[in-house]
Amino acid sequence: MRRLLYLLPALLLALLLVRFAEPLVRGDDPSRIASALVGKPVPAFALAGFDGAAGPNSERLKGQPTLINFFASWCTPCRAEHPTLMRLAASQKAAVIGVAYKDDPAATKKFLTELGNPFAQVGVDRAGSTGIEFGLSGVPETFVVDAKGMVRYRHVGPLTARDVADKILPLLAKMKSES
Repeated sequence: MRRLLYLLPALLLALLLVRFAEPLVRGDDPSRIASALVGKPVPAFALAGFDGAAGPNSERLKGQPTLINFFASWCTPCRAEHPTLMRLAASQKAAVIGVAYKDDPAATKKFLTELGNPFAQVGVDRAGSTGIEFGLSGVPETFVVDAKGMVRYRHVGPLTARDVADKILPLLAKMKSES
């Protein structure tokens, strides 16, 4: 009986290893975070505009494909993805809306002045409540919304040129052919 007690910790460790290794063996991408929003309407929101401009809201998203990018001036990965957002906005494949997440408006202004402003509109989410509604895990995070206001894709982390070429642009083309 005592031998079984000594083997119990090893058996439990083996079971835990199997449990945690299973997703990797299946080929699941550990960096992909499931989103409860994909396939559902964008959460209702209305944000104050940045720098006195009109702010984005969920009703104004309808009618065209839109990317909603949550960013912050204090976010180093946001700085890294910024050139990709500039190119994507310049391509005019979709409207690009920015949400300054838990950021000081003066710092946001400095960030966008220094790096350029790819956003058709920038909303201010100082308290982070809109980010909570979107299920944000951090910044940067980007959501693709179709012309009907449905969330079609969520990208966690900084967008790269490859992400845009492999995921965003094909999805935008598919959405265009569906309309």
